[in-house]
Amino acid sequence: MISFNNKYIKKAGQLCYGVAVAVVGTVALSSCEKFFSQESDHVIYADDDHLNAPVDTMYSVVGIMDKMQLLADRTVLLGELRGDLVELTKYAPANVRQIFEFNVDNDNIYNTPRDYYAVINNCNYFIENADIAQKNNRNEYVFMREYAAVKAFRAWTYLQLALNYGHVRYVTKPILTKQDADAEESYPLLDIPTLCDNLIADLQPLVPLYANDYPQYGSIQGVDTRLAYFPLYIMLGELNLWAGHYREAALNYYKYLSTRNGTNSAYPTGIDRLQWADGQNIPNNWRYSGAGRLAVSQYYSNNAELITMIPISNEYDSVPNPYYNQIRTLFNSRQDNDYHVSIVPSVALQNLSEAQDYCIVSVSASQNDTVYAPHGLEDNMSGDLRLFDSWARIDNYPGVNNERVQYQQIEKHLYRNVNIWRRQMVYLRMAEALNRAGYPRFAFKILEEGVNNINIGTDVLAYYTTPSDSAYIKQFDFPQQSYIVKGQTNAYNTQGIHSRGSGDTRANQYYKFPEFASGDTLQQQIDSIEVLLVNEGALEMAFEGHRFYDLMRVALRRNDPSFLANRVARRNGIVDAALQTKLLNKDSWYINWKGKIGLGN
Repeated sequence: MISFNNKYIKKAGQLCYGVAVAVVGTVALSSCEKFFSQESDHVIYADDDHLNAPVDTMYSVVGIMDKMQLLADRTVLLGELRGDLVELTKYAPANVRQIFEFNVDNDNIYNTPRDYYAVINNCNYFIENADIAQKNNRNEYVFMREYAAVKAFRAWTYLQLALNYGHVRYVTKPILTKQDADAEESYPLLDIPTLCDNLIADLQPLVPLYANDYPQYGSIQGVDTRLAYFPLYIMLGELNLWAGHYREAALNYYKYLSTRNGTNSAYPTGIDRLQWADGQNIPNNWRYSGAGRLAVSQYYSNNAELITMIPISNEYDSVPNPYYNQIRTLFNSRQDNDYHVSIVPSVALQNLSEAQDYCIVSVSASQNDTVYAPHGLEDNMSGDLRLFDSWARIDNYPGVNNERVQYQQIEKHLYRNVNIWRRQMVYLRMAEALNRAGYPRFAFKILEEGVNNINIGTDVLAYYTTPSDSAYIKQFDFPQQSYIVKGQTNAYNTQGIHSRGSGDTRANQYYKFPEFASGDTLQQQIDSIEVLLVNEGALEMAFEGHRFYDLMRVALRRNDPSFLANRVARRNGIVDAALQTKLLNKDSWYINWKGKIGLGN
């Protein structure tokens, strides 16, 4: 059995919530210049150095979840502040402003690579010591669920580390001694594609058997632990996408969608959308939107939008709580920030949202008319309605001591837990991979209408007729009985992602597959659809921490730093020439920590 260390358990903010956790009692590092560490709270372990009992493995897995809390805030902030969808107010803290200005120093609280390596080290310890050969009386491996989950934790953490620092020291053995930690420069230094290939090779043997077979730990403080895992197929999709293996990436995302709820199951996009009320008031009353909200529930179900979150300890568990979710305070007017927010939607995001053409099919007694909402409406009610849905403002709000402030609420950051992956992201990533694999019409269909075997046959396969193309596309099986597209029957459960905010995209004459007057080539189509996908990612996933990485991934594959630099430099509506010049150097995209890790200045 595992031994108890009550001193550790009482530390503030533990996700374990009373679960006893033992720690390696090694001597702490004397040098603060290391990012590898074997400090006493960096590795969770069992007394006999082998994880061969259910209680040991559960404590260790939950302990890894506990350490991931420190990565939650920065995952969103590093991915959003360096993009083009947000700006800062004068109330933004210095650590946040440094990220926004691409000038992160060694003392910035979000520039702590050892927090990533603490997670990785615990994963390495578990992977090294878990008794994965043990079987039960049904001849099933007892701990393979935990083993697969921990390998996915490690892969996700390594990818985040690489995306932020440009390259990583890759170590797969636990660091338990000072000698191990001091040898940090002897571990291989990997760039993003090489790291991804290593992690793909590590995870691939675990699918399909353990792709959706998670440890069953129930709920902890109201959080269903099934939401705390990183599904292997999505993780493989992400790694293949960053490595440039687009066919493999698309297939992995598809395999998640088609097996999430069991073999040959379905996980359609759903029909949640934001819409103007239809009827006689259109087009004369464009002041109030109709039914529908896109709020993401943090409860698990077969049809839930949310896939993965990082659970955060309750802020009232102890004071101070080191895992307190600062994102809520940075994005939202709250009593604890005197109602002064630090992060607001950018002019660039508002312009992008306004530029979309919202379309409805207005049903009258005589005919169906396609009607477009006018531009220039107040409160972001023109164009795409997703910004209007997620961003609430109240002018002249009575704050502390009746100080009049502008109150802001970002719906996506009202919870203590931090959302990481959700369903629309998987569809968008699959579309991105399909586009780059050479199937832009398939990708566009995901944006415009949603897909099933009927329209894949008529609108996709008809254009890619070589035997190899046909064989590849036919691997994507979306049965029309399970994926029902609007218009094919009265009841439907699948729609184009663009319709979530911009109305009935199928009828929108301004949202069509690109056609070129002359010289139409596959590469032109791919490039054009890629821009649509980048825009859709902004409309759908603004503020969630994906934006900078999406821009970076496209800029890297195009070998065109200006793709990122130009967008980020004009986030406030006016080109920041100095920032634009800086970002033309790809090294400036990454953070550096004391010259030990990273590429940035």
